[in-house]
Amino acid sequence: MYEAILTLKTLEECKQFFEDLCSVTELSAMEQRFGVAVRLEKGMIYNDILEETGASSATISRVNRSLRYGSGGYAVVFDRMWKREEE
Repeated sequence: MYEAILTLKTLEECKQFFEDLCSVTELSAMEQRFGVAVRLEKGMIYNDILEETGASSATISRVNRSLRYGSGGYAVVFDRMWKREEE
C-alpha cells in the first residue's frame, strides 16, 4: 500500500485516493491528529490544542509520544512543509 501512495502526483489525486480508502470518520481522525501534531510542534500547550481541535487529552498525548518517540515520519513531513513555506 505504501508504494501506491507514492504513485500519487497531485493534491487532487491524494484526496480522491484517501476518500476511497478511508471512511469519513477515519479521515477526520487523521486530520485531527495531524492538526494536533502541528500545534505541538509549534509549542502549543495541551489545553489550547484541546480547545482549538476538540481532540481528547488521550489523543494529544498519543500524538506527542509519536512526535517524541515515533519513527520520525512527522519530522520528515514537517521539515518538507517548512522548507516549502520558506520558498
